[in-house]
Amino acid sequence: MGSDLDVEDVAGALRVGIGLLFRRLRQAQSDAELTLPETSALARLDRGGPATATALARLEQISPQSMGATLATLEARGLLDRQPDPLDGRRAVVTVTDAGRAVLRNRRNESTERLARALSASFSQAELHQLLVAAPLIERLAQTV
Repeated sequence: MGSDLDVEDVAGALRVGIGLLFRRLRQAQSDAELTLPETSALARLDRGGPATATALARLEQISPQSMGATLATLEARGLLDRQPDPLDGRRAVVTVTDAGRAVLRNRRNESTERLARALSASFSQAELHQLLVAAPLIERLAQTV
């Protein structure tokens, strides 16, 4: 490319495109599905292993009270388990149950299948290659925001 890209233009284009994609994927989910905070907490526990509510709230950048309500809902649905912290009995450690992992797996599969249908119907092989190359960059961006 002959000229430098304006980083503000790139940021704006990504925000609009990723935001629209996220909203469309969310619209396709049934009311029985998890909320965004529930999904985020469950996925974080699945990836990172057991944690306290306080640690999860800090990682998710929400109040401990909000995280407590989210975890209570997930526990009531049987998607996570709460046990006393072996290092400090006053705290509890939460872990994802097999049912919670199944819900996450189904959710990921449904989203992936929906994306795959849209990609196969609307994108050329060259465009698919561009998206494949961009995917790790978008993931890296998400980790640094």
